[in-house]
Amino acid sequence: MSELIFQKDSYIKEFDCKVIAIDENENAVLLDKTAFSPGGGGQLCDKGVLVGDTTYQVKKVKKKGEKIYHYIDGALPQVDERLKGKIDWEYRYKLMRTHTAMHILCGVVWRDYKAQVTGGNMDPLKGRMDFEFENFDKALIQEIEEKVNKEVENKRNIKVNILKREEAFQIPDLIRTKINLLPEGIKEIRTIEIEGLDLQADGGTHVNNTSEVGKMKIVDYKSKGKINKRIYVELED
Repeated sequence: MSELIFQKDSYIKEFDCKVIAIDENENAVLLDKTAFSPGGGGQLCDKGVLVGDTTYQVKKVKKKGEKIYHYIDGALPQVDERLKGKIDWEYRYKLMRTHTAMHILCGVVWRDYKAQVTGGNMDPLKGRMDFEFENFDKALIQEIEEKVNKEVENKRNIKVNILKREEAFQIPDLIRTKINLLPEGIKEIRTIEIEGLDLQADGGTHVNNTSEVGKMKIVDYKSKGKINKRIYVELED
């Protein structure tokens, strides 16, 4: 198993690593440690390069079981080759801001309206989230937008913790999605806490403070069913 640097520190842009296995069929490598996030939960994976005597383009990162596959564009490095990983930071930081923005939105909606999440997806600086709302109108959307931007202005710190499964599930409302997406086999749960607002199980990358998110705008909303409503969000670049 690889050491997952990104789970402890989302701000590490470069790291030293060693190739521990290759998969020629997938044109991918496994590393002894990695800061490349495979994404998940609606967040896209990282991109970047692995640099040795040759520069290898990492075009995709994916988790397969307990392994992190780094898909290479072109020839593969060799097993035991030592490399320096470099994250596409501009792209990653936009994903971090967006993911935290979605947690702020989720936190506000849960705190003030007790609406569960039924789905979501993200691209750099924009995303959408579905909630269990029965009634939805322009006034409510404006109210939610004002509240989420207030939480950005509140400059709330964001903390990462890794807890034993039994300890984590003692926390009320830790799983905010309608369906618990955490398999039984997972023994440790990573949590993201926006101090004073939100605490959720989450495996993605986030900023350190809500002020880094920037201004959020709800650009659209629609009904996806009787009690399923969708909100579209964009961030200022």
